[in-house]
Amino acid sequence: MGFGTAFAIYFIIWWVVLFTVLPFSARSQADEGEITLGTAHSAPANFRFAPIFWRTTLISALVFGTYFVVTVIGGYSLDDLIALSPDFRPAGN
Repeated sequence: MGFGTAFAIYFIIWWVVLFTVLPFSARSQADEGEITLGTAHSAPANFRFAPIFWRTTLISALVFGTYFVVTVIGGYSLDDLIALSPDFRPAGN
């Protein structure tokens, strides 16, 4: 796997994990009881990106590391992993 391919895969994983991690520990203005005039009640209160960035980076590194070990070191491809999954076709087909 080349550096460009690895970076592209990590970048995609990072964005997916970001949108997965983003809602965790988020408190809205309505939850805090301090609604700023002119904003939505569901807008985040005291939003800090740094902890979310580092949490996303750490989880993405773990996911990418697992992918790297399975595909590059283990020698499995995505087709091999799909073949290992159970077949969910209805009986009789």
